[in-house]
Amino acid sequence: MTETPALDRTPLIERLSRFAKDFPDDRAYTFMDYMTDPDGIALDVTWGELDRRARSIAAAIRRATGPGRCVALLAPQDLHYVSGFLGAMYARVIGVPLFSPDLPGHGDRLLAVYKDAEPDVVITSSASLPHVEAFLADESVPAPAEIIVADRVDGSLDWTPEPIDPGDVAYLQYTSGSTRTPAGVIITHGNFATNAEQLWGTFEGIPRESTGVNWLPVFHDMGLVTTVALPLVYGNPGVIMDPVAFIMRPVRWLELLSEQSHAFTGGPNFAYEYLTEQVTEDEKKNLDLSGVQVFMNGAEPIRESTLSGFYEAFKDCGLRPEAQVCAYGLAEATVYVSASSRFRPPTRRAFDHELLRRGAAEPCDAGAPGAIQLIACGTSYGQHVVIVDPDTADRLPDGRVGEIWVHGPNVAAGYWGRPEATKETFEAELKSVSGGSEGSSPQNGNDPGDLPRRPWMRTGDLGVMHEGELFVTGRIKDLVIVDGRNHYPQDIEVTVSGAHKAIRREYTCAVSVDVPTATGETEGLVVVAERNRRVPIALLDLDEVAQGVRTAVKQQHDLRVHDFVLIEPGGLLRTSSGKIARAACRQAYLDGALPLTKPARLR
Repeated sequence: MTETPALDRTPLIERLSRFAKDFPDDRAYTFMDYMTDPDGIALDVTWGELDRRARSIAAAIRRATGPGRCVALLAPQDLHYVSGFLGAMYARVIGVPLFSPDLPGHGDRLLAVYKDAEPDVVITSSASLPHVEAFLADESVPAPAEIIVADRVDGSLDWTPEPIDPGDVAYLQYTSGSTRTPAGVIITHGNFATNAEQLWGTFEGIPRESTGVNWLPVFHDMGLVTTVALPLVYGNPGVIMDPVAFIMRPVRWLELLSEQSHAFTGGPNFAYEYLTEQVTEDEKKNLDLSGVQVFMNGAEPIRESTLSGFYEAFKDCGLRPEAQVCAYGLAEATVYVSASSRFRPPTRRAFDHELLRRGAAEPCDAGAPGAIQLIACGTSYGQHVVIVDPDTADRLPDGRVGEIWVHGPNVAAGYWGRPEATKETFEAELKSVSGGSEGSSPQNGNDPGDLPRRPWMRTGDLGVMHEGELFVTGRIKDLVIVDGRNHYPQDIEVTVSGAHKAIRREYTCAVSVDVPTATGETEGLVVVAERNRRVPIALLDLDEVAQGVRTAVKQQHDLRVHDFVLIEPGGLLRTSSGKIARAACRQAYLDGALPLTKPARLR
């Protein structure tokens, strides 16, 4: 059994202080401002200056509140956001990384998260202050004790760091899919430090040389860890940009990467499809991606068509196939769980689709009838990852599909204010283990040696181990993932229930399906709803009902409905306990087996 290197749980904020002392004039972060100038203006901050800014903000925070209280960041993505987040760490408060209230389509989510966290202090910037004041003016929003404007904090304020325990809560990472019932994942300073080190161990970067380039939202788990945590491990420079700047002109991401000699970056599957579709041949002439060591692909299902399409589109720009690193993670594990190696292309394997659905991963020829090709998410580092029967809690052997369970120092402490959900997700116990004992130190996650009996974190995702690598095969949690964003189906179903009087309330189902695109496939939302018997069939306008649903879902969730299906009363498939059987409904939709409602004239 091969031991992994011991992981350092020392809070990362302590490293900021050390970097500021050892190399104060080295560049720490660069923010590319594309709003002031479309060509971008590089705004740099050194380790010494970043440390001074963070300490000043920490002093301002502690004037308003004490250790262990929540402090929300309501600001745009720039250097002030980074210094504000690090200032919260210095102050020993609990950061709540959010966003400026003027971000379109996220108002309901912001309100729900803010009320759940009940922050004592809000950190913002001058640019967002009017939007923050308007948000807080709502009578339903609890007023904070103070609003700290990061770029106006008195620079003469100093803060003497206090001892921080790795078990202290660093921040709450709110799950990205829900606008009505957000859950705050409790991330400790130890979680943050070890997960960043695990990522470094996987990527094998060069201390103080490898550069991280990121556009991902910093209020998202993947964005926060890759943007803020990774540079703090070994004093590496980071380059960040606003996500809107990427969406407006995606080639900017690749242009920034082209300026680096040894770079790491990442994004969800849709981002690579977006680059493939949008970047022109003229734009490609100026790109040099030979220095990019890692294009991490994670946060949503990874598609072979995306990997191959992206490589074909940019191989003449120096892109190497092994740079496409496929990863799996979730907020409950801070973010990173497993990833493929950057020294070889990700593993592709074809399996018999029907057997896979039955729980067995049987390799077959890629051209065989019924074959499905999956992409491996590699191996883990510094944590255990096993496949478990979700009903019996027995560990399953390689080749059997089950729930992915994780045990390691990066696994979060639980959900904020949700003891029952915490117990269900974070305190699972294996019924059978390969020897081992409670509290065993983590090894390489796929090592067959001794395993701890508890506690294990249940991911809710389905996967299989094959030849030492993890293949993610499905989602127990039924998340609808579109364009890199997770949506809880329950929330969408509530919206649909009230979208039109012709829909039977509480009898709706939201699922995602594969949708063909010009470059391969993506995921689209399908909504199935039962007809309300109280609305006469003769007065039913199907187009009107569909439009009502599309409008409501767009307004409430910023999500486009790929297809809406109205079915007859009693047609929605349910489990024996009365819950909506989403997987069965999805399959019935694909098979054309749902009892569709037809206009009266066709009856």
